[in-house]
Amino acid sequence: MEYFGRFSVGTLVTCRLTPLAISVLALLRERPMHPYEMYQLLVEREETRIVKVRPGSLYHAVERLASDELVVATGTEREGNRPERTTYELTDRGRAALRARIQELLAEPVNEFPIFPVALAESHNLTRDEVLEALARRRAGLEASVTELTDLLEVARRLEVAEAYWFQLDYLRAITTTELDWISRLITRIDSKDLTWPTP
Repeated sequence: MEYFGRFSVGTLVTCRLTPLAISVLALLRERPMHPYEMYQLLVEREETRIVKVRPGSLYHAVERLASDELVVATGTEREGNRPERTTYELTDRGRAALRARIQELLAEPVNEFPIFPVALAESHNLTRDEVLEALARRRAGLEASVTELTDLLEVARRLEVAEAYWFQLDYLRAITTTELDWISRLITRIDSKDLTWPTP
């Protein structure tokens, strides 16, 4: 195995695995399938809550994985007048890369630089009323998300789906609820003038 500095070729591949690439490899670990089927499953399973998925980007991700020899095309099929669909399966290299990347992401906290803290840091450029109005809209969206996630969790429990397949939804609900509580307290403080607001 070739090495570049302290990183092996395998390590370099795992570092390039995007969230969408991880999802593709995980689907192919279940069984061989074509990209359109992958897209349908990601949408059906509500994976779009944790991974940004568009058909074009998914096809591109599969092509990249194939060029890195993490997946391999196993054949094509055609149904009626639909275009040919290429079926892919996971390689041993892909299976190892998937496992290594998941272990890395679980173990090492990463600052992903979300955009919301930037908006908070620069919100003093708006008037107090503009900030209150924007935060109220955000709070409503968060409340809707908590309700949706709670409903999904109830469905999973009712269907007796093993918790290991859906506990990421519980995590999303927990962090969304935490943000909702924080935003609500911030709105109260700004509205009551406990938090003094500067003039833009």
